[in-house]
Amino acid sequence: MQLYSATFLFLVCTLSPSSFAHEHKRQTCRNVPGSAGYPNAAAWSALNATIGGRLVNVVPSAKYCASLPGGACTDAQWTSALFRSTIPGAMNQARGYDLTPPSLCLRNATTCGQGDVPIYSVEAQTVADIQVAVKFASANNLRVSLKASGHDYLGRSTAPKSLLIHTGNFQNLSLTKAFMVGTQNMGSAATVGSGLHTQVLYQKLKVNGKIAVGGTAATVCAAGGYLQGAGHSAVSPIFGLAADNVLEFHIVVASGQLLQVNSISNPDLFYALRGGGAGSWGVIVSATFRTFPTFNVTHSTIQLAASSNAAAGALAAVHAQHIFDLDSVKGGQYFYLDKISSTSTTSVLTLTTYMANTTTAHGTALLAPFLNAALALPGVSLVEQEYLNVNINDVLFQSDDSVGINVVLGSRLIPAASYRDAPATVGTVYEQLLDAGTTDILGHLVAGGQVAANANISSAVHPAWRTAKTHLIAVNGWTDATSLADIKTLRTKFQTTQLPIMEKMSGPDAGAYSNEADVLEPNFQTTFFGPNYTKLSAIKKTYDPADLFIVPGGVGSERWDQWGLCTV
Repeated sequence: MQLYSATFLFLVCTLSPSSFAHEHKRQTCRNVPGSAGYPNAAAWSALNATIGGRLVNVVPSAKYCASLPGGACTDAQWTSALFRSTIPGAMNQARGYDLTPPSLCLRNATTCGQGDVPIYSVEAQTVADIQVAVKFASANNLRVSLKASGHDYLGRSTAPKSLLIHTGNFQNLSLTKAFMVGTQNMGSAATVGSGLHTQVLYQKLKVNGKIAVGGTAATVCAAGGYLQGAGHSAVSPIFGLAADNVLEFHIVVASGQLLQVNSISNPDLFYALRGGGAGSWGVIVSATFRTFPTFNVTHSTIQLAASSNAAAGALAAVHAQHIFDLDSVKGGQYFYLDKISSTSTTSVLTLTTYMANTTTAHGTALLAPFLNAALALPGVSLVEQEYLNVNINDVLFQSDDSVGINVVLGSRLIPAASYRDAPATVGTVYEQLLDAGTTDILGHLVAGGQVAANANISSAVHPAWRTAKTHLIAVNGWTDATSLADIKTLRTKFQTTQLPIMEKMSGPDAGAYSNEADVLEPNFQTTFFGPNYTKLSAIKKTYDPADLFIVPGGVGSERWDQWGLCTV
């Protein structure tokens, strides 16, 4: 697991090229400590001098907490994404880990294995820092990991025995009324550094009367992996996915060259960076994307309690029947169903809805048919409801993101046809997922509308987005006291138990949003990239022929082991 969120850190056995010489023909491995080709202390010192002393030793966050005054992190610190951003190498969420042998690293422990935490981090402040780091890693055949904010569920921001290149310091923002690509005026746009958090971006845009497509979180970086994964948003039904609205990137590729990437300059890489997966293409310095005039929304929060799994299923079916009620205003919505506890029969459905350019009365009226039908169901009751008319920039983020928990995700894009033609099946799926022990089902109404209208854009966005209505996630979590055997079962639960149920809604071979997905997807090429994978593989060979940038579930990762250390 990672340095940050979970109790456990697991050691990866030291690998050297000679260890595998007789096991697989032409198998190669990255240099790691103990390898003949691994840089010595003098080489690391020289690298540090070249980049102005910005090479740091990465300390697992559990161990970091033990070094604080008082010898521990508070609960507030441990679960704060903003606090974790102050720790070099720290991440936000858990990913997979090796179970054999375990290296237990309990919160606030003083002795920890490094696990899949990078050894060194380049805390880059300039493009030159990135270029030096990339060239150093390439010359020394090192495992590289890339991080903007570390807000990643698949663990793509970290890797064992790696050199981390961290772009959190790239927080520039510039606005223009007329961004030019060649001779074409693309309209108003923002150029954003890859380390700028969305909570800062939205507020700076608001001052200038603008909004952009971004995530609903405090610490997601709009120009980081979010964008490369496609980038869904509560305003996507209005404006499309984040990837649909990118106009240009500046990126350092495996050769160390800084490239300008847009529809004219390096158009094949432009295609790949819009939906082709986070961390696979190079180190993003900045991205430029369209901005739009800001506006007010009716922001509604409704909570409904369901006393049983059957009642929760019936509630989900009613929601499915009314999910198109928001189409007239291209509304976005997050609808999360959570069990009160793993042993409780009661679930709570929380719906957060964004209805653009509506009055509070209009927004209330749009949700009334669903709410009235829901409250007519046996076993369903209203917990609370609130309707506010606010600026969209103010409600697309929180003051901080709550992180630091042991959780893995599994997900699928759900076609609009499933809601239109078989809402009862939606209810059945929810009930069966709950009966199978699922405690959290996260729904995202972030498709349809302009996402569907953008079907003809030539990008690596999975075509399943263009016919989808929602993205649905099953969450599996555990406590620090959970046994390793039980954790292994929970990590595989989506594929073994939940996916066959969810496919009754999604259909077989459905796509998933790679930023919120199962790192153990056996056919990630199809699930994350669909028919685009062959083209993406060819682009990968052009810009990264030696696979310097390999991440779990990323293009080319099928050629490497789960840690990206040795070819398979």
